[in-house]
Amino acid sequence: MKDVEGRKRAIIENVHPQINGGKYPVKRTPGERVTVRADIFVDGHDKVDAALLYRRVPEKKSKATSKWQETAMVFLGNDHWEASFTPLKTGYYEYTIIAWINYYGTWQDGLRKKFEARQDVRVELISGAQMMEDAVERVSAAQKKKLKMWSKLLRSTKDQKQAEAVHIALSMEASTIMHEAQEHGFTKTYYRNLGVKVERQKALFSAWYEFFPRSTSPVEGSHGTFADCERILPEIARMGFDVIYLPPIHPVGKSHRKGLNNATVATEHDPGSPWAIGGSEGGHKSIHPELGDPEEFKRLVKKANELGLEVALDFAIQCSPDHPYVKEHPDWFKWRPDGTIQYAENPPKKYQDVLPVYFETADWENLWKELKSIVDFWIANGVKIFRVDNPHTKPFAFWEWLISEIHHKHPDVIFLAEAFTRPRVMEQLAKIGFSQSYTYFTWRNTAAELQEYVTELTRTELREYFRPNFWPNTPDILPISLEHKPEPAFIARLILACTLSSNYGIYGPLFEFGLNRPYPGKEEYIDSEKYEIKHWDWSRLTRTKEIITLMNEIRRENPALQTTWHVEFCKSDNPNLLCYVKTDQYKQNQMLIAVNLDSEHVQSGWIKVPRLFMELEPEATLSLHDLLTGSRYMWREEWNYVELHPQKIPAHVFRIEIEE
Repeated sequence: MKDVEGRKRAIIENVHPQINGGKYPVKRTPGERVTVRADIFVDGHDKVDAALLYRRVPEKKSKATSKWQETAMVFLGNDHWEASFTPLKTGYYEYTIIAWINYYGTWQDGLRKKFEARQDVRVELISGAQMMEDAVERVSAAQKKKLKMWSKLLRSTKDQKQAEAVHIALSMEASTIMHEAQEHGFTKTYYRNLGVKVERQKALFSAWYEFFPRSTSPVEGSHGTFADCERILPEIARMGFDVIYLPPIHPVGKSHRKGLNNATVATEHDPGSPWAIGGSEGGHKSIHPELGDPEEFKRLVKKANELGLEVALDFAIQCSPDHPYVKEHPDWFKWRPDGTIQYAENPPKKYQDVLPVYFETADWENLWKELKSIVDFWIANGVKIFRVDNPHTKPFAFWEWLISEIHHKHPDVIFLAEAFTRPRVMEQLAKIGFSQSYTYFTWRNTAAELQEYVTELTRTELREYFRPNFWPNTPDILPISLEHKPEPAFIARLILACTLSSNYGIYGPLFEFGLNRPYPGKEEYIDSEKYEIKHWDWSRLTRTKEIITLMNEIRRENPALQTTWHVEFCKSDNPNLLCYVKTDQYKQNQMLIAVNLDSEHVQSGWIKVPRLFMELEPEATLSLHDLLTGSRYMWREEWNYVELHPQKIPAHVFRIEIEE
């Protein structure tokens, strides 16, 4: 009988959120609320009370203990309870639930029923007096005085005093004091503590701009340098981005180097793919000599930081056949029966210039340590954001270990998973520590597809740990939504990406300049920049670039667009119109976005404002300010008319104000 808690009768079940039974933490950033729900009940008819306990977990090196903070849970009905807390600092938090029998509340219920039925309640009042007397030692001096006075009144045998005694016993003041004085000897605690990982704000809200450093030279045909990158940083900052993502900056291998458009034979002038990492000049801790040296890279990072930008580097765990690892650690690679080394394949595609790392090597521990040392090296050089190439092709156990080890010393490092793969695999990467993830947004085109996908991201368990990062295009992908499409298609996809998700990015020049020609029969760019050096006029102005700049400004000024989670789609009678409301977590800043998904034709229709979601009174009048055009509208009805001309502007981005 030792392990049986016979007198702790409360039951706590279905606690949410918890990921895989509490194995993994939920994710938040400072100021993001954690709402905890549970089913809490007890046998019989006794009343139950419950509280949410939470605390910040001290750093491992600290010997200090953190006190639990307590907030009362609210009864929602049908045994459902809820409470919230808001972590204010980065780090790890934990929470749990306690529940107990509310003996005084149970007694109050019985007293009230008998008194209202005009029954004699003298015995009940004496029972209440005993409870107050038992509680005297657990209250303040002022409360102690009141309890003694009330218990004397409850023990009075005079009939004329019963009504007064009942009134006092059922009062809010008595209920509050007795709640605070409850004895918790029989309190039930949920069987485990659950975790919250709180990362810095940029894990939730960021705008990424990707470009190839080697394509930044002002001289056509020349290889760009870090100094050339510095020259274009002010323009990227002016456009409102806060992260610049650089594809691999390491030496490029020469063996089996790919030519233009992924040709298997390269000329001596072809630069090769940056993802074919490593050569005679070094590997993952080295810099392509034509880009510059380590000091010039540090200067680039410093210049970016001064402009409010952070540098994100590509962490690609793969090697060219010329990488030093191949000679120094041949057992880190897989060898075929004919004595040749196994290159990367995704049949029918072959990547002869890239060798995957063999994670099942007997020397796996040293391999893991070396790979971690690469991340440590670039952190020491000022990098705090890593876009990880194809993490789903490496062991989950490795990533869980690596990210945990890095975050132990550098909790502000952000990892973005470039994993366009099966849902469960993408979800697992998020659970084990990746801060953000690429998504299927790139292939969601219709209003129904977008609504279904965003609802899945924001209204299911995914919301607790999977932070999406929406990219309309990448160097690998020219999606159908942009193939041969006019500029309004680019603008519409941009607005969808940066308003539906608080993290978004673009493959810069090709997006802002509207390149839309695919490689025949493939969802890829023709003349891909992965295999050649491009020359861009970074000062060139386009309508898309103008909208990018304006949208980034709108995002910075409106908290509703700085979170992905609080979204409600509007009903519409036209499937070519996608309309939705975004709010901050307190419903103080509210936005309504309407996008024409048809890039060539005017689309119009009626949309229904989700007043219940917005917590609006039925008769409230909405004042809508279109932040793209400056236009203003007054909406008084539930259904309202929208008409969007793609050649003018394919979207409304309304900030909503409520007219008194």
